Amino acid sequence: MQRKNTRTYYIGLCATYHDPALALLDEAGNVLFAEATERFLQYKRALDAPPDNLYLLPQLLRRHCPDAGAFVVADNWLDSRPYYENLAAVLGWLSPGGLLQREPRPLVAPVPTFQLHHMMASQRQAIRRRNLNLARILRTDFPDAPVHFRHYDHHLTHAALACLGSPYSEAVCAVIDSYGEEGALAYYAFQEGRITPLFRSRGAQSLGFYYMKLTELCGFDWMGGEEWKVMGLAAYGTADPALIRTLGGLLTVDGLDLKRPTATAHARLLHELECHRRSPTAPPEAAATLAASGQQFFSETLNHLLTHLHRQHPCDNLVLAGGCALNSSANGRILAETPFQSLFVPPAPADDGTALGAAWLAWQADHPTRTHVPAHLSPYLGHTLATHAIERVARYSGLPVGFHPDGQIHTVAAERLAQGHILGWVQGRAELGPRALGHRSILADPRQPDMGERINREVKFRERFRPYAPAILHERGPDYFDDYQASPYMERTLRFRPDAMARVPAVVHADGTGRLQSVRPDWNPYFHPLLAEFYRRTQVPLLLNTSFNVMGKPIVHSVEDAVAVFMTSGLDDLVLGDFLFSKAATP
Repeated sequence: MQRKNTRTYYIGLCATYHDPALALLDEAGNVLFAEATERFLQYKRALDAPPDNLYLLPQLLRRHCPDAGAFVVADNWLDSRPYYENLAAVLGWLSPGGLLQREPRPLVAPVPTFQLHHMMASQRQAIRRRNLNLARILRTDFPDAPVHFRHYDHHLTHAALACLGSPYSEAVCAVIDSYGEEGALAYYAFQEGRITPLFRSRGAQSLGFYYMKLTELCGFDWMGGEEWKVMGLAAYGTADPALIRTLGGLLTVDGLDLKRPTATAHARLLHELECHRRSPTAPPEAAATLAASGQQFFSETLNHLLTHLHRQHPCDNLVLAGGCALNSSANGRILAETPFQSLFVPPAPADDGTALGAAWLAWQADHPTRTHVPAHLSPYLGHTLATHAIERVARYSGLPVGFHPDGQIHTVAAERLAQGHILGWVQGRAELGPRALGHRSILADPRQPDMGERINREVKFRERFRPYAPAILHERGPDYFDDYQASPYMERTLRFRPDAMARVPAVVHADGTGRLQSVRPDWNPYFHPLLAEFYRRTQVPLLLNTSFNVMGKPIVHSVEDAVAVFMTSGLDDLVLGDFLFSKAATP
């Protein structure tokens, strides 16, 4: 008699209209898969795309859940929506025609009201269609498996990823983003695996909305996720106290919350800021002062909130999540400027990480007596490259190729890097989160002063002011950075030691900082041997590391994606697993 399948699997979905993602857990709570939808689609941020893709999801379920007897499906939004949003929908403001009309009264928010209405409309649609594709797939492929749907508070799913993925048994958690169900701020206590709400804000006072406006004023596109450009540009300017005071009028710290000015004062302050908007014809550097001032205000405001959090809920360990936790420049200042002694930021603190957070919440609800064991959260949870696809390229591409098994690839690649080659490097499983951490990376020698400019110009095709990250052997971190802090996910920016900057000029930003990745053999078993071999050859324990993509595209997903970037950019070599491809000699 055939044994009936009884295993329960947990599917986590980020059902946000931007940065959707999917996660899978087995019945023991182990992460089988977690990845942002943009990777598979090769569509930046996967705006308005469902996370339960009709083509991808069946493949994942067949691979990871072939013996499923039941499914629990969890997502990152409650059914209830804010009163204003529901009212706006009834009045037709969230329809295409409504978006084209003038609103009766502008909202007191830095982002234009019609754009806020578009976000609300898009999110309502994302919630309305969530699980629709998944239901069809499960009905077809697992017709006898019961399915249970659960919806969780948005900020709680952020907190779940950060807390349950942290190395702490006790911490306080701050979730800071653009908006959740009711507001943009939420705080939690975390102890022995349990997450307890402490405070949540209500209203549109939002550091996330603020930074979106700052991005727009600097001439960049926040819808396209270009806040990174503001952080990079800030190092080229000097903060203006008068401009900071104007920015400070928009948001004032009030304990654990933020306050907005009156509608009249808010409109006046926005009008003043418009005078600083970068002209479309001006170079990006024209907004350097605005970027520096805006970044300074953001960091100071964040640290004031966190100081109040520590005062009201004393604990040495801080867990930070939400989209604002992607601000690595601000993260690097937290331990120096607040009472916290230790900081954890997960690899995917923005909405893509809430897919895994929701799945963990559902699993924990079904296993309330299981003990939570703090551990290192590996970011390598996504797809692997298909071996047959790599072999196909080796056979048919006509490119010079070498096969270097048994660890030889690290020796060969380190030699190419030491010779000044720029490598596309793909190993193991893809990273969860927006940063390449040595599995889907472009790597180069940091000793060459012009290397960063060369990659910006010939490989990434992006602005000259954009910095590059140093990936460093963890044990050598104190030799290169002041007040070194382990940074496993490239989540914080630290200041280089003055005596170290001249050794690695390609990864030292204009303000003397670097957004580092700490590399250890137990954290990064594929990447650490390469870095160690480069160190053995050059006596430099770090590499220039940037995401394997060109500007405006997600990090490469498939073998074909990697080969396309390799052949249409200035990369010198491409490593796919144990294969090293080079470009044929040209005149």
